[in-house]
Amino acid sequence: MTILLIGGSPSTTSRTGRLLQHIGVLLEHEGFDIETLHVRDLPADALLHADYKHPEIVRATARVARADAIVFATPVYKAAYSGILKAFIDVLPQFGLKGKVVLPIASGGSLAHTLILDYALRPVLASLYPQQILDSIYAVEEQIVWSEASGLTLDPAIEQRVGDGIAGLQRALRGSKNIEREAVAA
Repeated sequence: MTILLIGGSPSTTSRTGRLLQHIGVLLEHEGFDIETLHVRDLPADALLHADYKHPEIVRATARVARADAIVFATPVYKAAYSGILKAFIDVLPQFGLKGKVVLPIASGGSLAHTLILDYALRPVLASLYPQQILDSIYAVEEQIVWSEASGLTLDPAIEQRVGDGIAGLQRALRGSKNIEREAVAA
């Protein structure tokens, strides 16, 4: 099964990106095929002009279509998810997440922004008809520590949330494959 990690950070060295990469490594260890798409690498003109026919946008949306599950990651800016992530979501087809399991994650400067996932991002993702949106993972900056010497260190509470998120993703994907097998057998 393929899980697509979608990074919505404009920065190449963001905490959000490092958390997303960490989740990807853990999912690989669980036997999933992992692909990564950083929205910042897509052509800005195509995103801002919603050029659905641009070859790179077509390729990116095809990657979404092929994936069994999607992990959306965003930093929090001005109490909302990133603008580049919104621009990408806007170029997805109306039913672009149909049949997919979705795990939203975010990082921000304070706990005051925890609810952006449930009140801002989740409704937009739900409008694309995913099979299931899992419980969100939100981390404040102090819970994601990076150093060149020791790499990524997560606060134990966030490490637990990540573990729970991965377990939820596995359960949801196993359930969806069982449903598909039952439908084919019928």
